[in-house]
Amino acid sequence: MPPKKAAAKPNVSAEELLGHYREMLLIRRFEEKAGQLYGMGLIGGFCHLYIGQEAVVVGLEAAAEEGDKRVTSYRDHGHMLACGMDPKGIMAELTGREGGFSKGKGGSMHMFSKEKHFYGGHGIVAAQVPLGAGLAFADKYKGNGRVTFTYFGDGAANQGQVYETYNMAELWDLPVVFVIENNQYAMGTSVQRSTKSPSLWERGAAYGIPGEEVDGMNVLAVKEAGERAVAHCRAGKGPYILEVKTYRYRGHSMSDPAKYRTREEVQKMRDERDPIEQIRDMLLTGKHATDDDLKAIDKEIKAIVNEAAEFSKESPEPALDELWTDIYATEIPQEA
Repeated sequence: MPPKKAAAKPNVSAEELLGHYREMLLIRRFEEKAGQLYGMGLIGGFCHLYIGQEAVVVGLEAAAEEGDKRVTSYRDHGHMLACGMDPKGIMAELTGREGGFSKGKGGSMHMFSKEKHFYGGHGIVAAQVPLGAGLAFADKYKGNGRVTFTYFGDGAANQGQVYETYNMAELWDLPVVFVIENNQYAMGTSVQRSTKSPSLWERGAAYGIPGEEVDGMNVLAVKEAGERAVAHCRAGKGPYILEVKTYRYRGHSMSDPAKYRTREEVQKMRDERDPIEQIRDMLLTGKHATDDDLKAIDKEIKAIVNEAAEFSKESPEPALDELWTDIYATEIPQEA
């Protein structure tokens, strides 16, 4: 199965470029603020930032339709923001407050939104992969034409449950896009050292699942590949694999000093491949926006993030009896 490389569309509207820029910048500024709050001791436990990987989820959300589902791992704040979840609720959950999406009980790794069809945030490596196939199974059973985006990383790609899920997904022609966010270092070991066959998407060939490798630092390339994957699934042809080659600028989590790579390597990626700067350059060189326009967007985004941070500080901590809520389903959802 020869690798396919996604190329960016040459003709993109100014409105679309500005939308991608705004969404990626929101994720970047939100995660920077989350890192600050963690350093201040306002966020406890684990905190995995998405800085550098913004183009992946923004590009794929641009290919999604209303009602499509998404499920991911613990590096999940960007996915929540990209699918439209309120930054206030996300930040409040990070600080363990009542105003959070899980009422302060889930923290960074366990947030959900039925309204936005976001099914977590999962702390066990690769555990979300079979769950994503289950969501897709439900949609196929209902015949509603929806697709599930199931995200996992290069480290999780070596887990056995991924391949059990591949087998079932192809056997039953499930409408699921398996998105491998290959940031090249898993928890702290490079993919070259941990994986004998570094082309992760090609492993789907053993199950008859098509796929491709995508430049995950280029939001337009990700969107184009996402559209192909979604069209494949909606046509009833079964699952599709996207290996999105990306890069995280920070450590695996806030507690990771990332000594397994050099500062020069990270800086080179920032200088030459940053997904936000690529779109910024396109906006400026194409005369779709001025430097002042982009500064105004940055100011607006910072205000949104600062407001979310203040909300997270002011929201009360959950009462003790909140521990006993949302344990059992009180009704069976009648979703179309």
